[in-house]
Amino acid sequence: MRIQSLMASRAPRILLAVVVAANVAACTGGSNPVRDVAVSLGAGPQVAPTPDFVARSRPQNIDFMPIGTAEEGRPTPARTPAEIKAAESELDALRSQNEAAGAAAAKMGGTPPPEPIQLPVKTPQRPRQKTNSNTRP
Repeated sequence: MRIQSLMASRAPRILLAVVVAANVAACTGGSNPVRDVAVSLGAGPQVAPTPDFVARSRPQNIDFMPIGTAEEGRPTPARTPAEIKAAESELDALRSQNEAAGAAAAKMGGTPPPEPIQLPVKTPQRPRQKTNSNTRP
């Protein structure tokens, strides 16, 4: 009798340990049995198809990202010092055009601000006396 009662009290603990272990095991790795069952029954999340531009822009095999590997070369060649000077002079010309346009706009909008409104000054009034009061000024 005693052995059966010990087994009966251990059964819920063992069952709970198995359920917890299954849940922890389901979280690791790439599979999730609860999600897989829900998806197969139609209650899980609906997977949208990948748009074409996303599929074309990503590599087919993305097992890992190489770290510390050098690229073969630049996609565009570096600019020469003459090209850099030409770009700087172009930017300086654009800056001077923008400064001139800003100065012209400031000149056109240079009207003085309006004067503040002068409100009439009110003289302080004597406080009203209560009607039940017998005091006279």
